[in-house]
Amino acid sequence: MPPESTAGPPSGRGAPGLVERLMPRDSLARRLVRRLLPAFFILVAIDLLATWFMTGVIRPQPWLLRDLFWTMMLTQGLLVALFVWVLISGIRSELASINRLADDIRQRSIEDLQPLDLAGLPGEIAPLVLHFNDLLVRLDDSVQAQRRFIGHAAHQLRTPLAGLKVESELMLGQDLPEDIRVRAGRIKSVTDHMIRMGQQLLVLARAEHAVRPRDSFVRLDLCEWMRQAGAEWLGRARERAIDLQLVAPEDPVWVDGDPVLLEELLGNLIDNALRYGLGARRIVLRVMANPPSFSVEDDGAGIRAEDLDRVFEAFYRAADAGQGGSGLGLAIVREIARAHGAWWKIASRPAFSGTRVSLVFPGPRLGACLTRAE
Repeated sequence: MPPESTAGPPSGRGAPGLVERLMPRDSLARRLVRRLLPAFFILVAIDLLATWFMTGVIRPQPWLLRDLFWTMMLTQGLLVALFVWVLISGIRSELASINRLADDIRQRSIEDLQPLDLAGLPGEIAPLVLHFNDLLVRLDDSVQAQRRFIGHAAHQLRTPLAGLKVESELMLGQDLPEDIRVRAGRIKSVTDHMIRMGQQLLVLARAEHAVRPRDSFVRLDLCEWMRQAGAEWLGRARERAIDLQLVAPEDPVWVDGDPVLLEELLGNLIDNALRYGLGARRIVLRVMANPPSFSVEDDGAGIRAEDLDRVFEAFYRAADAGQGGSGLGLAIVREIARAHGAWWKIASRPAFSGTRVSLVFPGPRLGACLTRAE
């Protein structure tokens, strides 16, 4: 018969001891004990030394014992107060890492879904932060999937909408009864609106994805760029009998940015001024050098005070906005400004005689992208 095998002791480390169970490694309790034990032993040693000196060396007379008793009580009180101070200092020192974590979370923008740093955190807090980081990763994946879906859906709709637009234009080019011509015109108008919305959704998806540094950033002169980009809107401004003006310094104003996104931003601001600047006779494109910034101003009826805080929301339309538009224009402006680390501000009546949207850039820092909170 084969010899029976006997089970030996389990290999590896044994079960954790009492200290490990009560105070796991890197736990807050273990750190506090490690920090406070030396101070505690020093205080006890001072107390014992003082007691021995008073009772064994000096050998006071009985009448002096009462005074020594109260002196010892005072000394004990001071030692207790000192120990409490050491205890509070130790706790505050160990909680500093948690305070740093809170500051990190508070200073983050809503687009920053990067995992939190676990370095230096107590063992009791680390699992919570670890699960929170896992939630951030899943949330970031969900946001990216949503953006990809919007971009893909808008892209897939472009081809059939373009075909529908061509068909409606061909119909309008033929000799048709008046009622059919009116319907074909409506089809073309709705198709143009849907194509424009699809383009805006694509730009919005790209701008939202551009909250991190982009390789497409180039250094450009804000004055020259504004002159070229604004010139493309002169025709539409003349059609509406609106004077489009440019006010810019003679010296270059340098910023770093994505020219395509910035042209879309400026186009949305001018388009909004043309569409909704009721009664406007002038639109001013103004460039400032210090700090590098520009604004689009009109002398129209302005925006109601209750709408000013919401006009940058996607798909929001004021009650008096009328027909046309998708409610995405200023939302795109906001996202492109964020992608460039720019501040934005809107002013209207009575603070400004019309409507003014201003953007302030962080200056020429090639490749940099500083996200700014609203």
